[in-house]
Amino acid sequence: MTPESTILAAICLPLAGALAIGLAGRVSPNLREFVTMATAGCLAWLVWSLLPLLMAGGRPGVAVGELMPGLGIAFEVEPLGMLFAALASGLWIVNSIYSIGYMRGNKEKNQTRFFVCFALALSATMGVAFAGNLFTLFLFYELLTLSTYPLVSHKGDAATVRSARVYLGVLLTTSIGLFLPAIIWTYTVAGTGDFVLGGVLAGKLGDPEVGLLLALFVFGIGKAAVMPVHRWLPAAMVAPTPVSALLHAVAVVKAGVFAITKIIAYVFGIDFLFDSPSSGWLLYVAVFTIVTASLVALRQTNIKRLLAYSTIAQLSYVVMAAAILKPMAEVGAAIHIVAHAFGKITLFFAAGAIYVASKKTEIYQLKGIGRRMPWTMAAFSIGALSMIGVPPTAGFVSKWYILAGAFEANNLVAVFTIIASTVLNAAYFLPILYMAWFAREESGGAEHGEAPFAAVLALTITALLTLAFFLFNGSVIELESQVVRGLD
Repeated sequence: MTPESTILAAICLPLAGALAIGLAGRVSPNLREFVTMATAGCLAWLVWSLLPLLMAGGRPGVAVGELMPGLGIAFEVEPLGMLFAALASGLWIVNSIYSIGYMRGNKEKNQTRFFVCFALALSATMGVAFAGNLFTLFLFYELLTLSTYPLVSHKGDAATVRSARVYLGVLLTTSIGLFLPAIIWTYTVAGTGDFVLGGVLAGKLGDPEVGLLLALFVFGIGKAAVMPVHRWLPAAMVAPTPVSALLHAVAVVKAGVFAITKIIAYVFGIDFLFDSPSSGWLLYVAVFTIVTASLVALRQTNIKRLLAYSTIAQLSYVVMAAAILKPMAEVGAAIHIVAHAFGKITLFFAAGAIYVASKKTEIYQLKGIGRRMPWTMAAFSIGALSMIGVPPTAGFVSKWYILAGAFEANNLVAVFTIIASTVLNAAYFLPILYMAWFAREESGGAEHGEAPFAAVLALTITALLTLAFFLFNGSVIELESQVVRGLD
């Protein structure tokens, strides 16, 4: 296959897989899940087959067609998009393994619809990752929102549907009300919406318009959960845990921070933003989000809600790193997308496994659970330590690069934010680990062991990935350094 046909196949394969999953579900659950795994494996193979070309400096692309002159659907693979696509396609395999164990173990209804919508969401994710211009990015960004709504509302009860409507309402309102006008403004001013390394706005927009356009993009991309457009994320916690893992680690939130990072590098240009005083607010909004979300997480008693606010804070690490506008920090932003994905999907997998095995959802219920579920809690501990940034976990690597970038920029606000948020992360994760491993279990608790094997296998894999990335991260750093070198 040519690189161009591989790009199109990566976007279309999950669509074909969704149809096949739906048909297989009418035959048997085993066939349905075999098709799910086969689709996920083939997608990962397609996406990862593009990596050698990218590492050699290639930038394959394909134009599908124009709606009108200058406004078309086009795809291009560049380092940021390659990282996002490789991450999402690889973790879909693990998430599918976990979903099989979770959905069966929890006896969930409408499992075929669940796996179909999951495949549709991955198709939209590939479109976001490989988008060659702002219009294509917006189109697949919206498709990702619509395809994940049935997943968030999966349970179908009144409370779940209300929360799912908050999810849909916030994301559609911000994208149509802010993101779309930002895209139109960019096309009007620059004459193009193509992603060009170094940006397309230099010399075509002045202060304070730069700051205003940046605000439209940042708050219009609600999936990044920058405060105050973050309410959808805690609301989405009504979804089954595999969906929470998709939302928080694989596709949705990563689509948000990926889009912001890409727009900074490929629409505004790092040098242009650095010379624009009106763009300086972004760093402080990210700092506010990091600290505030961490403080809110401290007050949570529900496991998934704590993880939700932790995600809000961790996402703004990426935004803050991008806003530092220094090479090391830009690389750190990309690395944190990977590090957070491995650590946070592990945490959600563990939370879901605990629920399937014991029906426990509150933090106080975890006393002594490490002795009943040692594999699950060991994985949870690794994920938590990665969120804090303790070596030898992936979170340490990304924080190191972000911190190095902050020192490179002599940005003490970013330095102190990283230190303070690390302390706050420790303050809400370490008591959970102590409770699980060292506290005495309350009497009268139900007898239970580990969750189904598929769920435990999946969380073990992601925990090992969280550790492995500490040592084997050179390819990611080299790939994303291409963006920085291209800006010199």
